[in-house]
Amino acid sequence: MKLVICAVGRLKAGPERELAERYLARSADLARQLRLGGPRLAEVPEGRARDAPSRLREEWTALAVKSEGAARIALDERGKNLTTAAFGARLMKYRDAGATALAFLIGGPDGLAAEAREAADEAISFGAMTLPHQLVRILVLEQIYRTLTIRLGHPYHRP
Repeated sequence: MKLVICAVGRLKAGPERELAERYLARSADLARQLRLGGPRLAEVPEGRARDAPSRLREEWTALAVKSEGAARIALDERGKNLTTAAFGARLMKYRDAGATALAFLIGGPDGLAAEAREAADEAISFGAMTLPHQLVRILVLEQIYRTLTIRLGHPYHRP
């Protein structure tokens, strides 16, 4: 099963991009051991419409193309709060159910369109606080990496 982080906007050069690339590289070899591909980033441009609802629709259209055929998890403050163990169990559940791809949907500055949340198989949250969408990419990549290390018995997780 391929893991794809579908995100609105681009990570510019700097510490956030470097950290994201580090987690992507660290995760690649570990993922293969668990019959997973990736993770990889699929970025779409921010909407250009003047009003937020139109921008959100534009962004959802682009995210829908990038995540077509994948099971979708919306990353949204209204989603379920999960422990790391529960997050990891979700990944394995999709893999074991035969999903060919799992896409994590990350909105831009305006969040995700209602259509994106409705099209998602589920929504999860990294807490009630509003987080920059660039940071959410790093959080999901870190949790994927942590999940992989836990599943493979590496001494990364400290309960």
